[in-house]
Amino acid sequence: MLLGVNIDHIAVLREARRIADPDPLDALSIVKRAGADQITIHLREDRRHIRDEDAANIVRLSALPVNLECATAPEIIDIVSDLRPHRATIVPEKREEVTTEGGLAVTGDQPALKKAIAQLHEKEIEVSLFIDPTQESIEAALDLGAEWIEFHTGKYANIYAMLYGNLGNTPYAIPELDLPRKELKKMLYDEFETFRYLSAEASKMGLRVAAGHGLNYQNVKAIAEIDWIEELNIGQCIIARSVYTGLEQAILDMRELMLG
Repeated sequence: MLLGVNIDHIAVLREARRIADPDPLDALSIVKRAGADQITIHLREDRRHIRDEDAANIVRLSALPVNLECATAPEIIDIVSDLRPHRATIVPEKREEVTTEGGLAVTGDQPALKKAIAQLHEKEIEVSLFIDPTQESIEAALDLGAEWIEFHTGKYANIYAMLYGNLGNTPYAIPELDLPRKELKKMLYDEFETFRYLSAEASKMGLRVAAGHGLNYQNVKAIAEIDWIEELNIGQCIIARSVYTGLEQAILDMRELMLG
C-alpha cells in the first residue's frame, strides 16, 4: 500500500498570515525520510494554498513522484503540462467550497475533460480521475483513457466521524447524518463494501486504484486493508498531527496504521 502525503495544508498555514513561512518545500526531504511514496499537491484556480512557484519547485526538486491535483481549466492544464509531474489527478473544483466536495463528473459527453486528458497524455503525464464510487464512473474513466482512478472517500469519512467520533457534538455536525447508530453502522458497512467491490472491478478492467479525502488515523485501517486499492492520498490529518509530533513522526504513525 502506497502513501501519498498531501502537503497543501502547510501552504494553508503560510497563507493564513501571508508570509513566507512555513515553506512546503521544506517538507520534501522529511516526507521521503519517513517512508512515504509520493508528494501530492493541489494547484487550485484561486491559489488559496499552493502557488505556481510552489508547484514548479516541488516538481523540480522532489525526490519522490509528484501527484498534482488540478481542475480542467485550460490555464491550469497548461501549467501542469509544462511542469510534467509524474501524475495529474483531475478533480472537480468550486471556488466557494472549503474542500473538494465530491467526485468528478465523468459520465456523458465531457469535452473539456477529454481535451485535458489528451493534453496531459501528450506530455507523458499519467492521468488519474477523482471519482465517486460508482460502476458508471469507473467505466467512464476507462473509456476516457485514464490510467488511475481515485475514489472519493468523503462520505465514508463523514459517516465514520458521526458514528465513532465527536462530530455530532460540534458546529461541523452533518445534519443528514444525524441518525440512529444502528442506521449509521449499516451505512458505513455498505460504503465500505462498495469500495471493496468497485476497487476489485476497476482492477479487473486494468485501472489502478487510489483513494482519498477525509481519511485519518481513526478510519484509515479498513480502507488500507482492501487488496485492490494500491494507494492512499492523505493530507490534513497528517499535517494537523505534525503540529504536536513533528511531520516525520506523523507520517510514520500513518504508515504503521496502513501497513497493519
